[in-house]
Amino acid sequence: MSEAMGTAGCVPCHGALQVGFYDEQCGANDVESIVRGVVTTSFASDQTIVAALLRLQFHDCFVTGCDASLLLDGNSTEKNASPNRSMRGYEIIDEAKAAVEALCPDLVSCADIIAIATRDAVSLAGGPSYNVQTGRRDGLSAATTVNLPSPSFTVSQSIAAFKTEGFNVNDMVLLLGAHTVGVTHCPLIQSRLYNFHGTGNPDPSMDKTLASQLRTICPNTNPPPGTPVFLDQNTSSAFVVDNDFFKQILSNRGILQIDRALALDPATRNIVTALAFVSNFMSGFGEAMVKMGALQVLTGSQGEIRKSCRVAN
Repeated sequence: MSEAMGTAGCVPCHGALQVGFYDEQCGANDVESIVRGVVTTSFASDQTIVAALLRLQFHDCFVTGCDASLLLDGNSTEKNASPNRSMRGYEIIDEAKAAVEALCPDLVSCADIIAIATRDAVSLAGGPSYNVQTGRRDGLSAATTVNLPSPSFTVSQSIAAFKTEGFNVNDMVLLLGAHTVGVTHCPLIQSRLYNFHGTGNPDPSMDKTLASQLRTICPNTNPPPGTPVFLDQNTSSAFVVDNDFFKQILSNRGILQIDRALALDPATRNIVTALAFVSNFMSGFGEAMVKMGALQVLTGSQGEIRKSCRVAN
């Protein structure tokens, strides 16, 4: 069962955002229910949308704030920046936007749809059904503004990147817990499997059985670029938003370099251990998602309410 957090209302609110911003603004229609219906249908046929939407919200919010600028089409947009070329989930946001526009045009921002849809996907995957604050408006940016934390970062580099956006170390570890439903691909982990830090050998901190299995999936010569590798190596929870990811990385089964480092670095190891065995990951993850969703938002008369999420008005 999912664990809900928070209550209806505005506790806490961030800036001009509030829970229930669209209440009674769309006649008898519930905006969040409209979005939830679209996400539920998509999830029924493809559980990987959870990771796709989590990544989409993270990549949008960490570049000029949560303003749906990532959704804009064009050669020089965020969408075409190198870290975003493998993004998925755009069609779910498009479908939800079309459903909302059909009932209450020019009312709901694409930025709010991202936040609502991601929360609903997380909940469907067994995670927390946290209260989403709404009231965002849509903004613009360009590919040149994209500067995202890398999966090859050290812990100290990652802490610095998250601190720039107002997150503490605990927030960072919780948000990286989204890797519980994430995947990567062979080219991003080749060095850990074959030539760690230029040694010509695998990363000695990786579980040897896991390393052997991954070398079968990702051969050293011509690794298949599209083969997914789950970041949570517990096959029974690879599509579930839970704390098993933290247990896996503590058992030397982290896949990405940053995941491995979280479990080893003195700055984060105790937090990882607490989330794996003691702390309430569900409530903490929901709170961190709400905090991320409030990054540099446009509200009031700022920005716009796009008619299409792919095109500025």
